[in-house]
Amino acid sequence: MDQTRAIAPTRERDITRAIAREYFRQFDEMIESDALIIGSGPSGLVCARDLALAGFKVVIVEQMNHLGGGFWNGGYLMTKATIAAPAQTILEEVGAPCREAGPDMFLVDPPHATAKLIGAAYDAGVKVINFTKVVDLVHREGRLEGVVVNWTPLEMLGHDVAHVDPIALESRVVVDATGHDAVAVQLLAKRGLHAPVPGNGAMWVDQSEELVIQKTGEVYPNLFLVGLSVAAVYGSPRMGPAFGSMLLSGRKGAGQVAAKLEAQRVRVDGRG
Repeated sequence: MDQTRAIAPTRERDITRAIAREYFRQFDEMIESDALIIGSGPSGLVCARDLALAGFKVVIVEQMNHLGGGFWNGGYLMTKATIAAPAQTILEEVGAPCREAGPDMFLVDPPHATAKLIGAAYDAGVKVINFTKVVDLVHREGRLEGVVVNWTPLEMLGHDVAHVDPIALESRVVVDATGHDAVAVQLLAKRGLHAPVPGNGAMWVDQSEELVIQKTGEVYPNLFLVGLSVAAVYGSPRMGPAFGSMLLSGRKGAGQVAAKLEAQRVRVDGRG
């Protein structure tokens, strides 16, 4: 007896339908979140993962079609980067190899480390919208309550070529992890709600890493800074291919955001 079973041919329409249905089902869930993180560099990925592991609904908005920010390439296209202790422990948590290279300094292969951070964020339940640019903010009664987004290719074309209205994503807290651009704070400054962003100073690694971690935190009601966006907003030095403070800032920011979200929950529940 023939035990083989005929397999129905795969139809192109079925592939398209499966992708579209799942995408829009998930997109509907991402319209509202507890924490919306702009940027998927190392600080954003660590912050997102920690918050998701704590039970919060987390969405990352990334303007590129890939995740990882500047961490992928290391320094001078040599695909190596340094991590100052104790930040290497965060990479070790997600299974990224770290090799000791001197007192309190470790070397990593950025593509490997970035892939591990991305996988860990997804495993924790983080949702991602990529190729999407933040173009404005949802601002009510003196606080941030979300962002306004559009497809990156449309924004690159310019509104004279393709004028398509953006849409809004609401969130209880917004995290600016956009690095040198400090996108959310730039938009606040444009609206006269924050001082202009000075940008990074010249390179000074020790000072830069220390200040990034020190100044990580809430910069405007419901808006937190992590990673290099901290340096851009406060004008502290840049650090080049040294990523330890990016990881530690992401973790510190996640703790601060979690505390804020819990405090909001207490007020809403009437227990505070």
